[in-house]
Amino acid sequence: MTLMRSVFRSLAASAATSLAVTVAAPVAQAKPEPKAPAEFVSLRAVDPTIIQEMRYATAHDFMGVPVDGYRQSLCILTRPAAEALHRAQVRLLAQGYSLKVYDCYRPQRAVDHFVRWAKDLDDAAMKGEFYPRVDKTRLFADGYIAEKSGHSRGSTVDLTLVRLPAVPTRPYRPGETLVPCYAPQADRFPDNSVDMGTGYDCFDTLSHTDDPRIQGVQRAHRQFLKKTLTDAGFVNLAEEWWHYTFKPELFPDTYFDFPVARRSVAGH
Repeated sequence: MTLMRSVFRSLAASAATSLAVTVAAPVAQAKPEPKAPAEFVSLRAVDPTIIQEMRYATAHDFMGVPVDGYRQSLCILTRPAAEALHRAQVRLLAQGYSLKVYDCYRPQRAVDHFVRWAKDLDDAAMKGEFYPRVDKTRLFADGYIAEKSGHSRGSTVDLTLVRLPAVPTRPYRPGETLVPCYAPQADRFPDNSVDMGTGYDCFDTLSHTDDPRIQGVQRAHRQFLKKTLTDAGFVNLAEEWWHYTFKPELFPDTYFDFPVARRSVAGH
């Protein structure tokens, strides 16, 4: 009997010790989302007249799915870049045009998503529209996909021109018939922008800003956009008519990863 009482006491002491350890164990905390530095702003807070069609928050992009990190359809930029866009917009409005942004700040997690997709050679769901003439094995070598993007530094924007009054662009319907991004404007996806010769994010040499095959009104539109933005302090990427970076960049060597969301930016 004495032996049994001793065993019970030992078991009870072990249970109490285990309970104490369990209670004392720290509770796992969810890692807080990173926030944008104070130098970043929502473009709408600087210029609400600029049209926003944030493609990577939708399924109408070269992957066919919303991109990691795009929580809301929102353009975020460093304040100097946003204010420079505002200056360009003031000039354009007086001439009957508006800027339309497709992408602004891009978190590093989105770039990582692009890289994973590019390595999956079996996923060619959107090839018919965005890269009809490019083999997916060439996306890295040809410079269409990279492991870092200037967009993640906060002063780069993808954009176009819209003739006013703007007609809304209809929603993309996943699974709809895809038309090559270099097809005549009347045939490709009905973007409400002026005719730039290709659609946005067209992985093709026809997207080079000064490609000699682009002539007439299409070339004039590209040059009009380029002059307007160059005068406002932006530099064009020669391989993409839509891609501009405001110089000097506030963060020339920093690649941010806060999500594209209103809560990321102070004051929205």
